[in-house]
Amino acid sequence: MSAPPPKSTRRTVRITIVLLFTAWLVDYADRLVINLALPSIGDEFDVGRGEQGLIVSAFFLAYALCQIPGGLLADRYGARRVMLWALFSWSVFTALTGFAWSFGVLLLMRFAFGTAEGVFPPASMKVLVERTTRAERMGANGVIMSSNALAGVLTPLLVAPLIAVFGWRSAFFSTAALGVFVVVAIRVWLPAPLPVVEPEPRVDRRRAGGVLGKAVIWRFSTMMFGYSLIVWGLSTWIPSYVSEEYGVSLASTGALVAIPGLAATGAIVVGGRLADRLGGHHRRVIVPSMTAAAVTLLFMVFSPSLTGFIVFGTLATTAVSLCYMPILAVPLGGLAAEDVGVGSGAIVFGGQVAGMVAPPVIGALADAFSFKVAFASLVLGAAIALVMALLTPQDAASFRAATGVSELPTPAKEHS
Repeated sequence: MSAPPPKSTRRTVRITIVLLFTAWLVDYADRLVINLALPSIGDEFDVGRGEQGLIVSAFFLAYALCQIPGGLLADRYGARRVMLWALFSWSVFTALTGFAWSFGVLLLMRFAFGTAEGVFPPASMKVLVERTTRAERMGANGVIMSSNALAGVLTPLLVAPLIAVFGWRSAFFSTAALGVFVVVAIRVWLPAPLPVVEPEPRVDRRRAGGVLGKAVIWRFSTMMFGYSLIVWGLSTWIPSYVSEEYGVSLASTGALVAIPGLAATGAIVVGGRLADRLGGHHRRVIVPSMTAAAVTLLFMVFSPSLTGFIVFGTLATTAVSLCYMPILAVPLGGLAAEDVGVGSGAIVFGGQVAGMVAPPVIGALADAFSFKVAFASLVLGAAIALVMALLTPQDAASFRAATGVSELPTPAKEHS
């Protein structure tokens, strides 16, 4: 039985989790605000659902393009420095979104916002890896990533009334201020990396080549694409659907949207714990969860009442959210320390491509056919994630073998 980690290590892990949780909470809230503002923006700039979806896609286009460069920057210049730059920059562009005077300017601001946020995820992943042991990494990351779902609860509850009273621009000014606060907190309190007390895999570059050239990385990226297709297809358009279909006020819509967000918060934490307990083996979680998600999505679509729509939507969101951490578990356990930034960036890239595709496509399908047809199409995301779960390595050792690398002994040393 291994000795418990020293008190200083536990303190570093706890502080890191709290700070990254807060940073991700603000990150996710900043991007969710636009979903609640879309009806008001559509009215002000006289644009339909397809064009409204492009506003969300402008963010995700930049966000997707910057995932891999963000990982390269974090690996080269240091994760803490890159993360702080990203936080400050996206807060500035969030505030500037509130000053947009035309549809074109709004698209430009959202693209710039996505550029700044896009370098954050791989830098954040690297910060976490440097400050946790391998055994607790996915559990810690599950807690941190539950902030995304919690943002899905808090953002509609707090922002919808704000928009109703002060207009959509006020929401962007408010969330930008939160971002500046987080920048200061991380700069002051983020602890130094832990010394390396357990060997980390270090790859033989003569055999391995670049991590981006490995097909297994892109299979995990495709799995993340399927997962995110559902997440962003629902989160972007459910507020508009509930308001238009059932005549629910914006403030009440925020409360209803918070229900699946609350369920997802717990599901992401549970998914992280399962990933740690199973040692990866994401197939055991993703196959049954995505099957359940596909079924409940269809029940949601054809539900005759608002109550049924919310209940089945909550069940679908819960099932999908269980899969988030298992998708990342094996790569984060198998990537060499020097490849964590770029490797995780490549995987997250798949999710951001889905975020770029889903909003305008779902909006266009809703315009051309109906929201029922649009939401039913999200079953494709569950099918993609399920198939990729069957085609990817199930543990860290198999992942390293699939990348064609041989591990070299690594002497204990401190992270630079």
